[in-house]
Amino acid sequence: MQNEEGVITELYIPRKCSATNRLITSKDHASVQINVGHLDENGIYTGQFSTFALCGYVRAQGDADSGLDRLWQKKKAEVKQH
Repeated sequence: MQNEEGVITELYIPRKCSATNRLITSKDHASVQINVGHLDENGIYTGQFSTFALCGYVRAQGDADSGLDRLWQKKKAEVKQH
């Protein structure tokens, strides 16, 4: 919720799992958020990154590694990484 100045006044903003689109609840203490840095053609960090959130269910099933790899391969084409 935002006030009249456009400032977010909510104390908790729920996230969604990037791999499954499940809602990550406030009680999901196994969830993680990972920032993957972008590199230029010389392999130097550009200061930009892509954020991925993984829920505890994906991590418990052992699918976090393959899910993150699949998400990054799709995102890599969008940001023109090699």
